[in-house]
Amino acid sequence: MKAPALSLTALLVLSGCMNLAPDYERPAAPVPTGWGQPTLADGTPADELEWRQFFTEPRLHALIEQALANNRDLRMASLAIERARAQYRIRRADRLPTVDIGTGQNAARISADLSPSGESTVNREYYADIGFTGFELDFFGRVRNLSQSALEQFLATTEARRAAQISLVAEVAGTWLSLAADMERLAIARETLRAQTESYELTRRSEELGVASALELNQVRTSLERARADAARYEALVAQGRNALMLVVGGEVRDELLPDGLTGRVTLPDLPAGVPSTVLVRRPDILEAEYRLLAANANVGAARAALFPRISLTASAGTASTALSGLFESGTRTWAFVPMISIPIFSAGRLSAEVAVSRVDREIAVATYEKAIQTAFREVADVLAERTTLAERLDAQRALLEAASESYRLSEARYRSGVDSYLGVLDAQRQLYAAQQELVGVQLADATSLVTLYKVLGGGWK
Repeated sequence: MKAPALSLTALLVLSGCMNLAPDYERPAAPVPTGWGQPTLADGTPADELEWRQFFTEPRLHALIEQALANNRDLRMASLAIERARAQYRIRRADRLPTVDIGTGQNAARISADLSPSGESTVNREYYADIGFTGFELDFFGRVRNLSQSALEQFLATTEARRAAQISLVAEVAGTWLSLAADMERLAIARETLRAQTESYELTRRSEELGVASALELNQVRTSLERARADAARYEALVAQGRNALMLVVGGEVRDELLPDGLTGRVTLPDLPAGVPSTVLVRRPDILEAEYRLLAANANVGAARAALFPRISLTASAGTASTALSGLFESGTRTWAFVPMISIPIFSAGRLSAEVAVSRVDREIAVATYEKAIQTAFREVADVLAERTTLAERLDAQRALLEAASESYRLSEARYRSGVDSYLGVLDAQRQLYAAQQELVGVQLADATSLVTLYKVLGGGWK
């Protein structure tokens, strides 16, 4: 190998040997060492558990698959990954010289006044060469840090897409469960409306016969109209819930995929609540924040490197001749080697300000990372706190419904035997209706809390 080639190889090897980026240390998690609530048994980490194992309802499976294929937010997140990948490839390409091959012809006519011979002439030059232009020798790591920053941004968008998928799966499940609850409430309202209609007709006939008073008839009518209004309200909520489900899945929802109840729609495998520092680090949004912190760290190195001299090379080798037929003959070889050094002397403080900006950006990224951990900690702690009381609430609500049902049965029996007025029946019926609706609400809270727990522990992206 000749000396110029050896020198160029040595320069390329030395390029990028220095890195001015700060040493990275992961910030300590600014959260307590425990959740402060009873935790779940050890089991499969949520991020290793497929959502198909968590949701056991086939209709919900089909809707989640449809959403993963059609949801526009998830599609935009996927496109953001492709864009970040392309940006990283651009930055990575800057670390290597761009080699070009060029051929061409230069022709110029010289006037007779300027020609040594006193006659006008046409000079032609043909050339073919290969080389690179303006390749920066990255002695201080500027280009390498820009490439590293682009890589970390790409990894961050990948985690952002995972987080978007987790949110989408949880949103589909939550919307589907809310629709199931509204459908159950509508069924209860319709059944109550049917019973109130029968009571009204019975009381109206009794009033016509002089057995019941006009006051009793109007009391029954009040309950009837209230039940009719509730039925109409829940019909609207069911229609709105179906529209919301269509939006989140990104297409039409077939009737056979609609829910018919809440019981048994969501199960909870053993998920490790564990220690926050080991659980939260698995969440994609935490990983995304850390990758963006790493990107900001690399940008500091790139900004600091801009304060130092920048060395670039332009080189080419080829042939040149005045005749196209002699372009590749002996003696036509040419070469050029143009090193250039640029030393920043005066920039009115711009370069120093860029370093300051990069450092502030890094501190912002640190705060964002720490806030993401704190937010995640609170989300998990809130769900665990809720789940400690949901079982007791369900038991109490079922007992309340049983007591309300018995009170309604006894009140109706007393009315039919003439012991009590119909006012007692109406009051018992209102209590029964309220207990039925409240039980549906607690069942919905129980089901959605399972979905939320799975989400906040980082599951749902596989």
